[in-house]
Amino acid sequence: MINENCLQKRYADVSHLAEIIEIILISLGVFLTPLVIPQILSFIFGANSFLATNSQFVVGAIVNTSLVIAGINLKGWKKIFAIVFLPSISALFSGLVLNLSAIYTVYMIPAIWLGNFALVYLFKFLFVSKKVNYILTSICAILTKATIIFAGYHILLWSNIIPQNSKVATVLFTSMGINQVITAIMGCSIAFVLVKLLYSSKKEAQI
Repeated sequence: MINENCLQKRYADVSHLAEIIEIILISLGVFLTPLVIPQILSFIFGANSFLATNSQFVVGAIVNTSLVIAGINLKGWKKIFAIVFLPSISALFSGLVLNLSAIYTVYMIPAIWLGNFALVYLFKFLFVSKKVNYILTSICAILTKATIIFAGYHILLWSNIIPQNSKVATVLFTSMGINQVITAIMGCSIAFVLVKLLYSSKKEAQI
């Protein structure tokens, strides 16, 4: 059950200007990253470089960092839902998601949306509203997001929407499974540092 009141809470009060800057930076982080980062990595390091071929980790880390910060200090359900929806829409436009055909990306979007919302909401509910320790909140949020997305993959697989025993299924198994855990851990770790830098002077943190 979603507690709508906690969506109106934030970890630390900021000025109106700072709030606008937060919204802009978070929006850029979740929307432009899937569009721009893979191309930048390919241009700088080469299309066949390790970073370019594993751009999901770089993109995922930045997107998850933005989602965590949104959960911690962005208030209002309209803003939060917009932030949740943007990454997968951006990835669909760019063709980033696993370099698979767009149809499989479309099928996975609902699970990705739910997973992203779970990550944001659990930080808002546990860390901000219930004052749960940051690390414990991160563990709950990461496992919940990864479970939702991986479950979505299995539903599509069991429904034969994703071809079983195919290259697509193999790639999705990794990218919608362990890679989700890895990128969420990276995002939570980066956000941890940002929270300390941005908000520690405004409020005593439970981290």
